[in-house]
Amino acid sequence: MSIYACPNCGLRSTEEYTFGGEMPRIPDEVTDAAERNVHHVWLYDNPDGPTVERWFHTAGCRRWFTLHRDTHTDRVIDH
Repeated sequence: MSIYACPNCGLRSTEEYTFGGEMPRIPDEVTDAAERNVHHVWLYDNPDGPTVERWFHTAGCRRWFTLHRDTHTDRVIDH
């Protein structure tokens, strides 16, 4: 069983969290609001390595938080 640290609740089992998705990086040259929204909702990098993600503490404080995680090793870098 893996454990992540919730910023509000402390160390908890990973089973308590719901993955909210990768934080998208929208290119600066995309200026149209509708096109930026498409990038935000549908286009992801899916990197093999460090990434920034959103997680929801479903079985705890029920709050969203941002997590820096290495997808290659599944280790939390920072939150």
